[in-house]
Amino acid sequence: MPTVKEVTFNLLRKLGVTTVVGNPGSTEETFLKNFPDDFDYVMALQEASVVGIADGLSQGLRKPVIVNVHTGAGLGNAMGNLLTAYLNKTPLIITAGQQTREMLLMEPFLTNIDGVQLPKPWVKWAYQPARPEDVPGAFLRAYVTAIQEPAGPVFLSLPLDDWDKEMTFDVDVRSVSTRKGPDPDCLKAFAAKLNASRNPVLVYGGDIARSGASAWADGIAFAERLNAPVWESPFCERTPFPETHQLFAGELPAAIGPLSDKLADHDLIVVIGAPVFRYYPYVPGKYLPTGAQLIQVTDDPDEAAKAIVGDSLVSDAGLFFKAIQSFIEPRTAQSRSPLRAGPKTPVNNLPLAPLAVFATLKANSPDELVVTNESPSNTADFQDQFRFDKPDSFYTFASGGLGWNMPASVGLALAEKKTGRNRPVLCLMGDGSYQYSLQSVYTAVQHHAHVIYVVLQNHEYGILKEFAVLEETPNVPGLDLPGIDIVSLARGYGATAVHVETADELALAYRSALDFRGTSVIVVPITPKLGNLISN
Repeated sequence: MPTVKEVTFNLLRKLGVTTVVGNPGSTEETFLKNFPDDFDYVMALQEASVVGIADGLSQGLRKPVIVNVHTGAGLGNAMGNLLTAYLNKTPLIITAGQQTREMLLMEPFLTNIDGVQLPKPWVKWAYQPARPEDVPGAFLRAYVTAIQEPAGPVFLSLPLDDWDKEMTFDVDVRSVSTRKGPDPDCLKAFAAKLNASRNPVLVYGGDIARSGASAWADGIAFAERLNAPVWESPFCERTPFPETHQLFAGELPAAIGPLSDKLADHDLIVVIGAPVFRYYPYVPGKYLPTGAQLIQVTDDPDEAAKAIVGDSLVSDAGLFFKAIQSFIEPRTAQSRSPLRAGPKTPVNNLPLAPLAVFATLKANSPDELVVTNESPSNTADFQDQFRFDKPDSFYTFASGGLGWNMPASVGLALAEKKTGRNRPVLCLMGDGSYQYSLQSVYTAVQHHAHVIYVVLQNHEYGILKEFAVLEETPNVPGLDLPGIDIVSLARGYGATAVHVETADELALAYRSALDFRGTSVIVVPITPKLGNLISN
């Protein structure tokens, strides 16, 4: 008779899920023993990095990845990036070992007590199989649940003594659709509102990027058919529209009043593939401009339910674009200047301003590049210089939780290798953000991942100092970061690391890192000047 493990791994082969990212513990070794040669195992040094790497890898491959962490302790370490994976809508199968069934009643050392409760609410489904024979079926249900829109992580608690038990039956792979199409009546009602609108505006979100290869092109065609401006939703985690297009207006601010002000003079606001809206910080004002209506298209019924204003249609963004095109009356294209001003010209004084750093990197970047950004206080300058015009070129966290971009960049780089695209990954980090998941540098080095970390060092939590100004909270402790030697930390994990100061030194180091095709860390001091928190 085949064992639980044999049936489970055969099932995973059939599903095409053959990559495990993990940090093993004693309760996971029975799952990992005699690890099959046709599966890939990616080891990270801490569970936050494990989940972040798996998230980036899954997004880059557009398929689920298995995560394996150590019972309750490892799952606890993973929770921050698990939250981000949930909000990123990334289909991860999170697994954690559990103590032997024979001892669960007495709750021995390292028992994951109430294991299925610990990861909630940041998983779509959590389960501990009632019998060893249920393990393969639990993996199948987990897979199907993870890939259903809205996609997201699921969790399995797996007793360590289940794997060698004999199976008396097999588990067949089932075909299950994963995308939601729009309700026809609601679609026609939305089309009627669009056709009747005097001056519509579009707000695009990350779901468009996740919806499939054609959704990007269909989103462009939809905007051009309406001849309507396109804004990115606040805190947009994926680029949904070419930022060099003449209809692109920029990214909306994440505050109630300022966001509404940006949309003034529009009578219909159409939000596609995004929440309504991600707000933070609180700045009061009207949710919508006077006289404006809002309609939302989202694949997430929960996002539709909690939208504070407007009417919602639950649908995959790409399917919505295809379905509504024939109902939309094209508008005469007007010759217009680009809605967004061109990039600013930096001044290369020392220490470099963030704008100068980003301008130098952009000027020396190849056309084919993947970029992640976790330098929160410098986001406005980053968006000014980096304007993405290709799909699947920019990724960041939908949660705002630090510690995601460093490991996710490793996962994205591994996906580039697996797919043969082989684009380098540029990860932009603040020196504070860098400390959250720096262990991921080790994994990048060990797997020869082509990741270039550029760390903007201002020796402070700049974004928190900007919040302190907005919130009128002077003399907050713990916002300065003196004495961190980032170059030595990176070299300790085996990465090539340099400290630069001038724009010329930065350009030289960056070009060298692009040629190296391994893992590099470039540290550049920047001016600690504070910006406007809601400068958009």
